[in-house]
Amino acid sequence: MATVELTFSALPAHVRTARLVATAIARRTGVEESLLDEVRLAVGEACSRAVEAHRAHCPGEPIRIELRDDSGRFEVTVSDHAPSDELHLEQPLDLGTLSDSFMTGFGLAVITGLADDVEVFPTPKGTDIRMSWPAANGIPAP
Repeated sequence: MATVELTFSALPAHVRTARLVATAIARRTGVEESLLDEVRLAVGEACSRAVEAHRAHCPGEPIRIELRDDSGRFEVTVSDHAPSDELHLEQPLDLGTLSDSFMTGFGLAVITGLADDVEVFPTPKGTDIRMSWPAANGIPAP
């Protein structure tokens, strides 16, 4: 099980870097080539949402990304520190119960269409979006 952590300031230009890092690690962990665009786009959407939230509520706080390869899965968690009060999150978000307008504005519709599995969790400091895709086990780093 390998973990890579990345933090960046709430600037739109850093979203591109996060997408590139996620795609490179996904490739290294054995995610199929046909899924790499989906990884890149989903991570970009989650990071863009976090950048917007931070710029509005806590521009000095960094955004954190954790990338893991665990049990045949490539998992990405994007964590923000923006208040989750706006989302009224007190427990994990059930993506099936959201209205279309909420999901479109939040960017979750795009993310759920791209990632194999998506979970949204409130945290004491903000919100975590966890996405995952199937990956080969035991791929050595180049």
